Amino acid sequence: MNQLSMSIEHLALYLVVMALVTYLIRMIPFTLFRKEIKSVFFRSFLAYVPYAVLGAMTFPSIFFATASLPSAIAGTAVALILAFFRRSLLTVAVGAAGTALAVELVMMYLL
Repeated sequence: MNQLSMSIEHLALYLVVMALVTYLIRMIPFTLFRKEIKSVFFRSFLAYVPYAVLGAMTFPSIFFATASLPSAIAGTAVALILAFFRRSLLTVAVGAAGTALAVELVMMYLL
């Protein structure tokens, strides 16, 4: 077999495995928890899981999204400040991106 057919076979295998894993992750809770969950602690724990997972996946990426760490820190600080004052998501995103860009430009011209 040539190299191209092997890579297509591997790709197909990877896609099938990924589909099975994704399906199992969504199917297992439905099969294990057939009754309504009555524990207040467990229900509140499950309510916060999506936010915790999203934060754990997103937060580290923030510091590698720019060319330098200072611009990432400045953008994150501005985003946190704007979010603290309950600005809209668009305002927070534009403010953080603009701050990161401004710091990058200042660093580029000064250094």
